[in-house]
Amino acid sequence: MLTMLRRVAVVGAGAAGLCVARHVLSRRDTFAPPVVFELTDNIGGTWCYDERVGTDDNGRPIHSSMYRNLRTNLPKEVMMFPDFPFDPELNSFMPHQEVQRYLEKYCQNHNIRPHIRFNTVVEHVVPVVVTTEGEEQRTTWEVTSCDSSGCQKTETFDSVFVCSGHYSDPHIPDIPGIENFKGKVLHSHAYRCAEPFSGLSVVVLGAKASGLDISIELAKAGAQVTLSHRRPRLTFPLPSGIQQSSPVVAVEEDGNLRFQDGSVAAADVLMFCTGYNFTYTFLDADQLGLEIQDHLVSPLYRFLMPPAFPSLFFIGICKIICPFPHFNCQVQFALAVLDGSVTLPSAAQMEEEARRKLQEKMEQVIQQHHLMILDQDQWEYCNTLARTAGFPPLPTVIRSLYEEVWRQRRVHPENYRRLNYRLISDTQWELID
Repeated sequence: MLTMLRRVAVVGAGAAGLCVARHVLSRRDTFAPPVVFELTDNIGGTWCYDERVGTDDNGRPIHSSMYRNLRTNLPKEVMMFPDFPFDPELNSFMPHQEVQRYLEKYCQNHNIRPHIRFNTVVEHVVPVVVTTEGEEQRTTWEVTSCDSSGCQKTETFDSVFVCSGHYSDPHIPDIPGIENFKGKVLHSHAYRCAEPFSGLSVVVLGAKASGLDISIELAKAGAQVTLSHRRPRLTFPLPSGIQQSSPVVAVEEDGNLRFQDGSVAAADVLMFCTGYNFTYTFLDADQLGLEIQDHLVSPLYRFLMPPAFPSLFFIGICKIICPFPHFNCQVQFALAVLDGSVTLPSAAQMEEEARRKLQEKMEQVIQQHHLMILDQDQWEYCNTLARTAGFPPLPTVIRSLYEEVWRQRRVHPENYRRLNYRLISDTQWELID
């Protein structure tokens, strides 16, 4: 008897989408070749640098948040997909162009490009529940897409992987009186280079990775930077052009900024480095039993799938993770669910577990916009996926080096990228000259 190959749709041809396609293509006895829908004319997602800001030639918002001089804040030794190393000649910390080149090689090596439909927008992803002859319920997915010629098409798939990323819809917090500000207001999503800000006073809101990196770039280009944030005062050395302040709480009628500590200051530029919203215009959250908020998608079993529809997978929506290895683990677990080698609990049990995990985080007084952060929990998370689905866990050297780099970043935010590393084994790394 012929076994029907499962059809998989992938939304997005960034790193996560390419990872799905690579693993689907390696299991041709179970899965038909994937269909990858990509909004732009190239692979890479956020790693595909675009000098333009605002909208593209088709009037669609520019997806990438990459800026011209961005270098990775993780070394290539921990960034890589575990089965596909970067060029060993490269420095550990690379310009974004090298990551894009790496993804192009990954795509070429696994012959993924023929399965990608470029310049194609996914308009709707709708579950269709059918009852089989044995009275079992089975879900298929109707995916409606539209290509650059305006041709709309609806196709049926057994599973959908959402790999559209979460660095394209800027989150702008509500600041009372913002309309009074007389200078330029922008989000880091629309930042490309520091030179236009030379000689200007810039207030940067947010001191996470992008806020800190952009502040250092701006100061080096001659801007006077105020780094405004809620975190404890940064104690490591910052360039002389950067001062720290409490959060901006309002803009006065005269256009000056008021800070939480009561101080007031003028500025030429207000730059939000305040993260991004989860946005899935092609999904009906209510229909899926999900709540999609700015910073939270819930409930998701294992941060991956809606309990009521466990053939829909969100890849890579957790934050503060080692991205490519994390995607690799999630994808292999998801495919093990689809091929039946992992048996899931009931929908009710999955929902209960997903809600319990979030509740535990909230009891640690974690704010809602931080609930998708894994950070130190990412290692046990990936190990659990590997154990359950029977694939090799991430080598412990990945965690060890990742944590070392985090330590270096806290001490030397300007200089930590000068260091180079080499993996010696699955458990050891070394610092090299």
